[in-house]
Amino acid sequence: MQFGIFTVGDVTTDPTTGKTPTEGERIKAILTIAKHAEDVGLDVFATGEHHNPPFIPSSPTTMLGYIAAQTSRIILSTSTTLITTSDPVKIAEDFAMLQHVSDGRADVMLGRGNTGPVYPWFGKDIRQAIPLTVENYQLLRQLWDSEVVDWEGRFRTPLQGFTSTPRPLDGVAPFVWHGSIRSPQVAELAAFYGDGFFANNIFWPKEHFKQLIGLYRQRFEHYGHGTADQAIVGLGGQVFMRKNSQDAVRDFRPYFDNAPVYGGGPSLEEFTDATPLTVGSPQEVIDSTLAFRDTFGDYQRQLFLMDHAGLPLKTVLEQLDLLGGEVVPVLRAEFAKNRPAHVPDGPTHAALVAAKGAEVDLTPREVVKDTVTGRTAS
Repeated sequence: MQFGIFTVGDVTTDPTTGKTPTEGERIKAILTIAKHAEDVGLDVFATGEHHNPPFIPSSPTTMLGYIAAQTSRIILSTSTTLITTSDPVKIAEDFAMLQHVSDGRADVMLGRGNTGPVYPWFGKDIRQAIPLTVENYQLLRQLWDSEVVDWEGRFRTPLQGFTSTPRPLDGVAPFVWHGSIRSPQVAELAAFYGDGFFANNIFWPKEHFKQLIGLYRQRFEHYGHGTADQAIVGLGGQVFMRKNSQDAVRDFRPYFDNAPVYGGGPSLEEFTDATPLTVGSPQEVIDSTLAFRDTFGDYQRQLFLMDHAGLPLKTVLEQLDLLGGEVVPVLRAEFAKNRPAHVPDGPTHAALVAAKGAEVDLTPREVVKDTVTGRTAS
């Protein structure tokens, strides 16, 4: 299991002080948070991609490249890279470059995002969101997997004899997660390619994400990548901790009540009852996170959202100290218990390089045409 944090990079007023950080202060805070995540023993730091206020991570690979120079161990990822509105050539080159500067500590999570106006901002039609996702990813894979690419599709100019540079580190593309809140087509795409599937697992009840993950696992097996329980699954989560639960609820309530994504909706108690949000003691966070396995099966990566809603940097660093010092060590030990030997570990560059050198199974399989991608798998 890999444990880490992800940020949406919101610039939100602290409701307890009335102070709003500048964009520069928020960016520097995120860099500090990422470095502290490695210091407390976490495995992954991930940042979203947004192009509108109140969010500031418009250039994730720039931020991750800086963090790569300040760290030595932690995996650097996105949570999400917009596959619909970003050019696949730029994605291919940016993440190959990040692989090199981080010595392979890089992967990517692709998704459509949740801001509708981003499509016209980048000259795209939101009504073509799913076809854009499929076509852009097909091209991205070719750019990484083939040194010379000839390409013609619906949504961009053709490529003739094109080579993206730099080439992926060690000839192995970054591991790809496909992130989704609601789209079964994204789960299907991840399954078709044998990639990872990341369920946001924050705002909606667990039953919703159980269906998405179940579909992905079923189709992963259908396409011959392994058994359903060998599919590569990641989950989001959202926590706020204090040593005792009463203090956690008291301290987090004003942030919950005034956050752009929460304020005016269900109460804190209603929201924690209906979703995976956990506000309480470290032991309560441990118990609620361990329960994810009962719902979703054994999985590979758990990321927590911890720096949103105007929480000051000091508080976020305290949260990371609790997460790395008291929560994650227990989770590692408990998730390892009774974990089947055939269930894969979380993806790393070293493991991908080793797998590339493994023997290829040439056993013929039934050829299947996929209705979403239009491609065949055998």
